[in-house]
Amino acid sequence: FCPRRSVLTVACEQTEVLLFDPISSKHIKTLSEAHEDCVNNIRFLDNRLFATCSDDTTIALWDLRKLNTKVCTLHGHTSWVKNIEYDTNTRLLVTSGFDGNVIIWDTNRCTEDGCPHKKFFHTRFLMRMRLTPDCSKMLISTSSGYLLILHDLDLNKSLEVGSYPILRARRTTSSSDITSSGSSGPRAVSSPCHQNDSGPLSEKHLSRSSQREGGSPRNSLEVLTPEVPGERDRGNCITSLQLHPKGWATLLRCSSNTDDQEWTCVYEFQEGAPVRPVSPRCSLRLTHCIEEANVGRGYIKELCFSPDGRMISSPHGFGIRLLGFDAQCRELVDCLPREASPLREIRSLYSHNDVVLTTKFSPTHCQIASGCLSGRVSLYQPKF
Repeated sequence: FCPRRSVLTVACEQTEVLLFDPISSKHIKTLSEAHEDCVNNIRFLDNRLFATCSDDTTIALWDLRKLNTKVCTLHGHTSWVKNIEYDTNTRLLVTSGFDGNVIIWDTNRCTEDGCPHKKFFHTRFLMRMRLTPDCSKMLISTSSGYLLILHDLDLNKSLEVGSYPILRARRTTSSSDITSSGSSGPRAVSSPCHQNDSGPLSEKHLSRSSQREGGSPRNSLEVLTPEVPGERDRGNCITSLQLHPKGWATLLRCSSNTDDQEWTCVYEFQEGAPVRPVSPRCSLRLTHCIEEANVGRGYIKELCFSPDGRMISSPHGFGIRLLGFDAQCRELVDCLPREASPLREIRSLYSHNDVVLTTKFSPTHCQIASGCLSGRVSLYQPKF
């Protein structure tokens, strides 16, 4: 959705981008050859400019006022480009792809030939990348079940191998696990990032300034293996990653490595630097979860928060489920449980004849869109 205009854009498998007026449900335009391969993601930079990314390894910039031609095409990735983020403070475009690279594009100096760019970060098995609403953190999910968090984010500084401090990481826990952990200590995990050090995530990576001040330096990296219900002893893949609009929590869609189970999980951000450099940070705590129908195995289902953060829309078979933190759809901060609790199903909506792969709330109207594998787009809005 365009943030302040009545435009819905749809990324399609067959090189197309569709544009609709979501209020009237009218089709506006089809960009039939937007890319040379599948279009994966669309991100509005403002009320007229938007970016698309594709399996053809490129990113394209478009202007709603002149859709016959691209503003420019950006080359830099070497594999499928899957995610686009935008820092409105610096006007830097951030993309990630299956080449494992996160690339920064300077849209302040954009020309017809493209934008100046640099590789910001690299990790193996990269699936999705998101920025928090205030752009203070970058979250990266991987197909191997890791969740990477870059704290106190500085996009102007490229991160070469070994140049970033690493905070000791552990599996995320519920509050009861934290209080009962005692002296057993955290379970350290090895990093999916390429490193030259032979040991796991040790405190020697922390900068001297961090040790003096007790806080985290810019772009400090935390590596977590988020707890997934029923998956303590099994691997899992984090396929979808979204962030609460107020930056309070992250929303994950996880599947088991045998692909026989899927879960929607909500993790609350626990702010604050480690008490001392050798203590674990563990920034996330599992608060809510629900098992999903694993229909259409092998396809990624993109879920989302509502604009106020009180509801979650999640693909569920041939439809979507509207989920809340409790039956009254209260704010997350008003109903935080002591232990992980089930998400409450508010309502299910079914109008597709194929597996639903994506869903999105309108930022300006009381409306939800969903798209399925066969290409149909459905719009839902309540009757008053």
